[in-house]
Amino acid sequence: MAKTQTAAVQDKAVAKEKTWIKLKRDKWMYLLLLPGVLYFIIFKIVPLWGILISFKDYFAGVPFLKANWIGFDNFVDFFTDISFWQLLRNTLTISFMNLIFFFPLPIILALLLNEIRVQWYKKVLQTFVYVPHFVSMVVVTSITFMLIKTPAMEGAAGGMITELFSKLTGHEVNILGNGPAIYWILLIQAIWKECGWGTVIFLAAIAGVDMEQYEAAIVDGASRFQQLIYITLPAILGTIVTMFILRMGSVLNTGFEQIILMQNDINREYSETFDTYVYQYGRVEGNYGYSTAVGLFKSIVSLLCIQLSNRGAKAVGQAGLF
Repeated sequence: MAKTQTAAVQDKAVAKEKTWIKLKRDKWMYLLLLPGVLYFIIFKIVPLWGILISFKDYFAGVPFLKANWIGFDNFVDFFTDISFWQLLRNTLTISFMNLIFFFPLPIILALLLNEIRVQWYKKVLQTFVYVPHFVSMVVVTSITFMLIKTPAMEGAAGGMITELFSKLTGHEVNILGNGPAIYWILLIQAIWKECGWGTVIFLAAIAGVDMEQYEAAIVDGASRFQQLIYITLPAILGTIVTMFILRMGSVLNTGFEQIILMQNDINREYSETFDTYVYQYGRVEGNYGYSTAVGLFKSIVSLLCIQLSNRGAKAVGQAGLF
């Protein structure tokens, strides 16, 4: 027994010595990590003390230590609020519409771009699909309003899409006055703006596929479509799964800027999400305790979604995120 304990102590000492040797050998590599580590410590870990606000009756201007400790009252008020289920419905509807319709599009577009053999044409096309990412969301919403606006007065012209629908249906169409239509407007905006930029990661993954596999498939008589299905897709499946897990982590994040710019009194019932709700109570009304409780709820749900999706990925044979 004593020998076993002595051997265990010796093994630990050897392991520590090896670790120190590795640190000393790769000291410059670890030094390169220092800025990133400091960033996460200063801006991600240290501010975590702020979640204590969610357990206090804290308002702007009140000293943090003097604010009354109220426990879970903010969470109880939030979950019993009549607008909670409306917020949850809107947030999940927007998120899952993006997950179902938007998430696969960058993958499909990357696969299509990869099939282009004329390099100059491929580069030009990639440039055009990347450009919308750099357009401000304010500009995107302004363009949207110009396309779907209704006639301001009798005889005045509406937006191009509004006029087209009016001529096809025979009566005036008010897209901005249709509450549920905001879901599709937000989805189309997201696809137009970010679909091209989302191909960057998948194109990089495709570039890493061993070309010998394609050459062997060509020798075996495989068509271009068969090469895509049996070589390209399996090769980038790990990247797709990783991106899916990361997307699940932001399932309650619907994009504050986009929604607040498109929100009006008519569609508020369908466009009010957790992000805009936090802004209303935290920034506008100054109730930081309540808004922090809502934000903490979002963070916990996001963490659970990442854990569940990661376990699901491993259950089907994928490496997962961690």
